[in-house]
Amino acid sequence: MATSAGLPGFNTPAVGFEQPFAMLEACHERVERTLTLLQRLRAYVREQAADEAARQAARDVLRYFDIAAPLHHQDEELHVFPLLLAQGAPSVVAVVQQLQHDHVCMAADWAAARGALQALAEGAAAGFGPEDEARLDQFAQRYQQHIQAEEGTAYPCAQALLAQGDLHAMGLEMAARRRVG
Repeated sequence: MATSAGLPGFNTPAVGFEQPFAMLEACHERVERTLTLLQRLRAYVREQAADEAARQAARDVLRYFDIAAPLHHQDEELHVFPLLLAQGAPSVVAVVQQLQHDHVCMAADWAAARGALQALAEGAAAGFGPEDEARLDQFAQRYQQHIQAEEGTAYPCAQALLAQGDLHAMGLEMAARRRVG
């Protein structure tokens, strides 16, 4: 079982915080790669075993969705959504309200799904039961739909409203939350 480093495209060029929307989209690429790793892990455990490679892959998925994904959501909640709620067209405001609701639901989906991964990572489980599979499916499906709405509507609309100085400040704040110099 290859870990996330073995996924195609994992070593994409780095994007810096001086381009905050490119950084947000790069985060989406990492979400998609991590969801792919999760799918591969699930298939591997069904076909092979819950060996050390599977446990490491589970730890990689846990680490991403426990640490990086919440920071990404915070970036959107602080820098993208308020602007669109204040200045966006009514159709954009409706999309943003759905995206905000998605963040709440995705956090709940993750809380429900992560226990099975944690058990696998710790060697306390040999695989995923039907309920675990359903929770993991729900989490992945919601995330994929969410990304489409952000990249298709929210990000382009927010970029059109932000001045260069605002983009710079946004990037600095995003970096500071991650303690990146």
